[in-house]
Amino acid sequence: MSDTTASRPRRAAPANGRSAKPQAKGQQTKAAIVDAALGLATQIGLEGLSIGALAEVMQMSKSGVFAHFGSREELQISVVREYHTRFEDEVFYPAMSAPRGLPRLRAMFDNWMKRTSVEIDSGCIYISGAVEFDDRPGPVRDALASSVSTWQEALRRAIEIAAEEGHLSADTDASQVAFEIHGLILALHYEARFLRSPGCLDRAWRGFGAILERNGARQSAGRKA
Repeated sequence: MSDTTASRPRRAAPANGRSAKPQAKGQQTKAAIVDAALGLATQIGLEGLSIGALAEVMQMSKSGVFAHFGSREELQISVVREYHTRFEDEVFYPAMSAPRGLPRLRAMFDNWMKRTSVEIDSGCIYISGAVEFDDRPGPVRDALASSVSTWQEALRRAIEIAAEEGHLSADTDASQVAFEIHGLILALHYEARFLRSPGCLDRAWRGFGAILERNGARQSAGRKA
């Protein structure tokens, strides 16, 4: 699924037999900074990130944090990529162990709902980032849009496969179904995080089941035990 993890450059072997430990330590430090930045971004948004705030959290100098990224924009992009990697690891890849077709589609939605249940409290970079950068062209918006589009394409393909396997109607409009499923998650965030509406998790599950049934699924999609 990922178009971000595949683009990560490989580091060359150290020349003249020198130890790679300093380089590895630098990578570990950068990963720790990105982890802290992701935690901040879920609370205050990507736009709220600053080198100074991270330096304070990491107990580092501003120049020390800056040296790992070179700019605030690159820091924001690194956070988007890390969020996307974690999303894949929690939502997409575990679902690939489910059988092709409807079981895999249900697993993807089940994993997505589990992650969403946590993000109701912590926040979602895809949603907050869309609000911040929807009308602001540039590399950060491009990174966000690319990550979301990659996930939507994977979801749409899973729906197509479910139809190919005969688990959904042959004339299922995969793009429309993906749109409706994505809409459920957006509505869930709004209802749960902003309005604090009770029962919205169950309504999202019922909505998913209704979408499947309307497109020919023989069994409704219930919550996994």
